[in-house]
Amino acid sequence: MHLTSTPDHRVLDRRQPLHTRLPRYAVIALAALVALGVLLGLLENDWAPLAGWDHGWAEGLHDFARRHPAFTASMQTTTMLGGPLVMRSLLALAAGWLWAIGARTLAGWTAAQALVGWGVQWAVKAAVDRPRPSWPDPVAHATDPAFPSGHAMAAAITAATLVALVWPRADRPVRIVCCTLAGLSTVLVGFTRLALGVHWPSDVLGGWILAVAVLGGTTVAVELWRPGALSRDVRRVNWRTRPRVQSVLAPVVPFPELPDLEQEEEREDEQEDGYRQDQAADDQ
Repeated sequence: MHLTSTPDHRVLDRRQPLHTRLPRYAVIALAALVALGVLLGLLENDWAPLAGWDHGWAEGLHDFARRHPAFTASMQTTTMLGGPLVMRSLLALAAGWLWAIGARTLAGWTAAQALVGWGVQWAVKAAVDRPRPSWPDPVAHATDPAFPSGHAMAAAITAATLVALVWPRADRPVRIVCCTLAGLSTVLVGFTRLALGVHWPSDVLGGWILAVAVLGGTTVAVELWRPGALSRDVRRVNWRTRPRVQSVLAPVVPFPELPDLEQEEEREDEQEDGYRQDQAADDQ
């Protein structure tokens, strides 16, 4: 999931986010909810292949962690660094910076990922109330319900959100590196929860599925609330940060003249007024 920007600083038609990106994100969120429903149905009916997969992985990894203290210590450190508090703190810092440079809608979108993710996580935990794995000789402890994995969910949301923020300003190689790092970190955090014996594999899978639902759902909500505002804020981030880059690279790389932000916003406001008039005429 990424937030596209308009090349060459051209004014973006306000209809574009609603008519192109909104259906895409709505389908993503809906598909994730369907997948979550299927997974919960299989868990509720104690589907044998899924139960065997859960117990097989959990028992094997717990036995390995119990016999290898160094591995267990590395997993405990990694799971602490990738914990929900750390992940949501990263999103809070990103949201604060975006707010400070005037990208208020993008800042709200970023903060919403953390807040909505936290609320959805605990609502589903309370509704499902699945017990965690129980061991006679545990290597780690956790007391809240198992499904979904909060670590896996928070890591996936944070990784995807940060990639989305970087995506419009990065070229193809940087995008590949960012997506690779985001994917590996998300998988690693989820793996630590299995290795420490505090989650079933389906808990981690459920956390990832819910992360997709939150990412798609919040994006749809913001696009409905303020059509085109996310794309406009992406351009604002480019305009606010480009002068700093220009001051460093000016002797080497010529930059085009920056557009006047106020004039761009005035043109966008005029375009939005025209769009609203068109909608009113269509309604009549």
